[in-house]
Amino acid sequence: VQLVESGGGLVQPGGSLRLSCAASGFTFSSYDMSWYRQAQGKARELVARISNTGITTNYVDSVKGRFTISRDNAKNTVYLQMNSLKPEDTAVYSCKAQWGPYMYWGQGTQVTVSP
Repeated sequence: VQLVESGGGLVQPGGSLRLSCAASGFTFSSYDMSWYRQAQGKARELVARISNTGITTNYVDSVKGRFTISRDNAKNTVYLQMNSLKPEDTAVYSCKAQWGPYMYWGQGTQVTVSP
């Protein structure tokens, strides 16, 4: 089982990034997928979640209207489009796959928002 995130980097405030999480080794289309983030010295928080079919999405209030989670089950990939980025969005972003008690995590990708 592998979850590999990509797309992180350094961006100026107001900019955009698109994170990807490529999955392998399990039946991706059966799993709900989520993006979490952890800023230095802070607890990990759930940013966005998408159901296995892609029909249902949920977001933490701080990113509503700015971030969009989506998935392509044919490509076994989940995305996080991040627009209007703010310095407080700086964190390591990780994806998680979950189906009942089965849970897998990626290693994370750093997003830094700074002038």
